[in-house]
Amino acid sequence: MNLNKKNSINNILEENRIFPPSKNFSDNAFIKSSQELFDLKKAAKNDSIKFWGEYAKSEIDWFEPFHTVLDDKNAPFFKWFPEGKLNISYNCLDRHIKNGLADKTALIWQGEPGDSKEFTYKELLSEVCKAANGFKSIGVRKGDLVCIYMPMIPEALIAMLACSRIGAPHSVVFGGFSSESLRDRLIDGNAKFIITADGGFRKDKEIKLKNAVDLALEAGANELVQKVIVVKRTKKEIFMDSSRDFWWHDLLREQDDWCAPEIMNSEDRLFILYTSGSTGKPKGVVHTTGGYNLWAHLTFKWVFDIKKDDIYWCTADVGWITGHSYIVYGPLSNGSTTLMYEGVPRPSNKGAFWEVIQKYKVSIFYTAPTAIRAFMKSGREIPDQYDLSSLRLLGTVGEPINPEAWIWYKNVIGKNKCPIVDTWWQTETGGIMISPIPGAVDAKPGSATYPLPGIEIEIVNKNGERVDSNVGGYLIIKKPWPGMMRTIHGDPDRFKKSYWEFIPYKDEKYVYFAGDGARIDSDGYTWIMGRVDDVISVSGHRLGTMEIESALVSHQSVAEAAVVGRKDDIKGEAIVAFVSLEENYNTSLELINELKQHVINEIGIIAKPEKIIISDALPKTRSGKIMRRILRSLASGEKVSGDISTLEDSSVLEKLKEDS
Repeated sequence: MNLNKKNSINNILEENRIFPPSKNFSDNAFIKSSQELFDLKKAAKNDSIKFWGEYAKSEIDWFEPFHTVLDDKNAPFFKWFPEGKLNISYNCLDRHIKNGLADKTALIWQGEPGDSKEFTYKELLSEVCKAANGFKSIGVRKGDLVCIYMPMIPEALIAMLACSRIGAPHSVVFGGFSSESLRDRLIDGNAKFIITADGGFRKDKEIKLKNAVDLALEAGANELVQKVIVVKRTKKEIFMDSSRDFWWHDLLREQDDWCAPEIMNSEDRLFILYTSGSTGKPKGVVHTTGGYNLWAHLTFKWVFDIKKDDIYWCTADVGWITGHSYIVYGPLSNGSTTLMYEGVPRPSNKGAFWEVIQKYKVSIFYTAPTAIRAFMKSGREIPDQYDLSSLRLLGTVGEPINPEAWIWYKNVIGKNKCPIVDTWWQTETGGIMISPIPGAVDAKPGSATYPLPGIEIEIVNKNGERVDSNVGGYLIIKKPWPGMMRTIHGDPDRFKKSYWEFIPYKDEKYVYFAGDGARIDSDGYTWIMGRVDDVISVSGHRLGTMEIESALVSHQSVAEAAVVGRKDDIKGEAIVAFVSLEENYNTSLELINELKQHVINEIGIIAKPEKIIISDALPKTRSGKIMRRILRSLASGEKVSGDISTLEDSSVLEKLKEDS
């Protein structure tokens, strides 16, 4: 075997369709051509210190200037702009008001029951200042970790900005997480304060958030948490401890609507965000102020080609990094209008997203492939009922998108006129790393295309040797970037070993390993092949599950697919596919055999599933990601173990146990 193919991942799926941006889009874009993009990348590569330094000075307001761009003396614990002083809340609010945007709409909010609010930049600053003063009045001080456990309501965004204004780092925990998950994060972070709500609305159900907080405190977090602030959302009766609990509206009623922004060092901690869905102790990813501010700002500007009149909507929750970077900090740092929606599409309102786009004339829409595949399953007749003509740019985030879902998204939602930015990044990276620049890059369905300026990637085998074009391997990032995580809270050794020492590399002492497999095709396009943990070894061939899933989804009957491996005495591993069908298709032996043959036709006999299990739904986290760990256990006939508190619907698991 060729050395550079050792421990590589086979490329088994081809996709060569190319979709250039329209001339009209490119002519009006922020980055108008491949040449402009090439020049940016060349400048970053030739002198990265100068490149990042100039952008930091021109795009971000500093109270005190920095002199050092990158301090790498204690690599991989890099520091960016270490002498600089700033405040991210100031960069998101005050400076825009000073620049004439006081009356521009900063935030549009739509509740699931239909209630709504809008805030100008001036109004949002006033609310943030009142909240900041309220927090200080109950003892929140600079450096104190504040946990935010909220539904998707304006107060969640306001609380984040109020914390950053007074220098109190926040730890946002997704409002769908259980009391056990909340407790673990409170204890690990040593959180002193919690901001929550009586409840929220999701899929026509009331989510009892304050009850979960009380349970988390009773289960061991009560010794840490000093105060709890509660927003009245559902107006249902809840328990309030008079010595500990405060109503948000009471706390803010008499507060002054001005609070001076705390002067923060660039490397002061901004937030901790815990990764979810894995076994063992939750991993607290730490981000700091200056570098993160620049990266969220720049990537939002580049990737979404933002214009002053755009109505931008990211469908994520602020409990995830996508919500942090592309609902709150990225859009507001750019002076844009950002939209928040409390609900999700549900049986009572399958067109909920399209209603919102129509109502507010959304121009940029950013959502997950999981959602797109769900829309496909329901059929185009639902979105076709709505006026989506305001859309000019579409985006995807969270996992690789299957080419067929990409095509459907472009044709049905974008009416064939909207470029698609298929973005790859992680909680750890702080912002987008690989993505088309919509006015400058020809898209290929399913490919994240090229790294952004200043991001240097390579695909290597496990020994750190570069693999050939179209050979899958381990995705590494060779140089530090401003938005990078700084450490794992309380565990710097784990940070160093997991991310920076896993892959040896001859040219750099430390390279960042993303945990994902990828390949670069002969045109230089990057294809994300999924987590390396999900690679299946069949008869000596290492296959990425995403490509087999894409082949299955390309069949007209398949709405969604998840592929896992199970031990096999002959092959090493056998392929097991879990499939949910489009409406109007029924399970049959004939269909299962047809799907197996379809995979053979698309990829080859090596990728043929040993077993296909058809189910009404697949087990997903509350953020919409398929829990492949559960499927691996079911496929192997093992008991499902580990943390399943993030599982959205436990009945799906019970049904799968019957079918497996």
